[in-house]
Amino acid sequence: MRPARTYPARRDDVRLLVVDPAAATFAETRTTALPERLAPGDLLVVNDAATLPASLHGRDQAGRPIELRLAGAADGGPAQFWAVLLGPGDWRERTEDRPPPAPAPPGARLWFGPPVAASEDGRLGAEVIARSPISPRLVAVRFDRDGDELYAALYRHARPIQYSYLAHPLPLWAVQTVYAARPWAVEMPSAGRPLSWEILLALRRKGVRWAALTHAAGLSATGDPAIDAALPLPERYEIPAATARAVAEARRRGGRVIAVGTTVVRALEGAVVQRGVLRAGAGVTDLRIGPGFRPRVVDGILSGTHAPGESHYALLGAFAPAPLLEAALAHAERAAFQTHELGDAMLVLPRALAAHSIGAGGATPQLAPPSAAAGS
Repeated sequence: MRPARTYPARRDDVRLLVVDPAAATFAETRTTALPERLAPGDLLVVNDAATLPASLHGRDQAGRPIELRLAGAADGGPAQFWAVLLGPGDWRERTEDRPPPAPAPPGARLWFGPPVAASEDGRLGAEVIARSPISPRLVAVRFDRDGDELYAALYRHARPIQYSYLAHPLPLWAVQTVYAARPWAVEMPSAGRPLSWEILLALRRKGVRWAALTHAAGLSATGDPAIDAALPLPERYEIPAATARAVAEARRRGGRVIAVGTTVVRALEGAVVQRGVLRAGAGVTDLRIGPGFRPRVVDGILSGTHAPGESHYALLGAFAPAPLLEAALAHAERAAFQTHELGDAMLVLPRALAAHSIGAGGATPQLAPPSAAAGS
């Protein structure tokens, strides 16, 4: 499968691979048919984090070019972030091919944006305050302003993080969901990108509710093997009381809880692991989910199309047996599905292809090999 190189003309005009682990079947349809795969009483939970412009190009105090990619908020105040340092270059080069940055020990100063006259006024400044034991390129920085001034500077000087498989620079609006709210994410919570207001309203008319939480979606790759092996890093989340109530109500009535993206799974299941039950509130999750993990809240997931070997693909193993996922992905590859944040979508959900739901969306079920049914 190849990564999508640009965004579709319509955000909901992408293909959807529906995987039904209860029936060991899968089918291809379009994201506009999502309401036909869900039932009244089901609950869709989305991540409403807006995507920050989180890539800052600038120079260190010796004048050497650097790129700083924000990785998430750090403890210690609103001006502090964890970030990854990259050497000269930009998104057109593969991250793993980028030269390493010059060492940036604690106390090093970094500057971003064009200078004003002969002074540093007008630039966004940052100081390295710590280096992670994971890698010297993973650093904590303190910016020289906070609050509204800091976010104004980020939106003025930074760009969205993007990768070399893309065909052109992405505008910030292209990496937002329609329901984006607080700017917590450094990369787009991309599973929700195909959800248009038309789809969300169709779900509401059918009796499918949707609720939101906020999860600070982090970096997907850095080019540093040590950091990449540690991804996803711990990420903060907040679950509103209304969302916790909606999940409890859906469970009480026998509805399915469908997470839109891996970040929603990590927030909901991470909250239960930490507290024993799902409660409203804020927290940080370092939960890693894969085959063998038994979800206690989430029944299924709407995700992007991911290739084996990726952490997002491993998470799908908590919702469907490996033979069924392998058969579905083999179909996706034959059908030239597109991967990554602007690509096609995948729904893994028990009873998503029940007989009563087939037809309106045009999906034709395909049986997986017998070993897939045995594994479920």
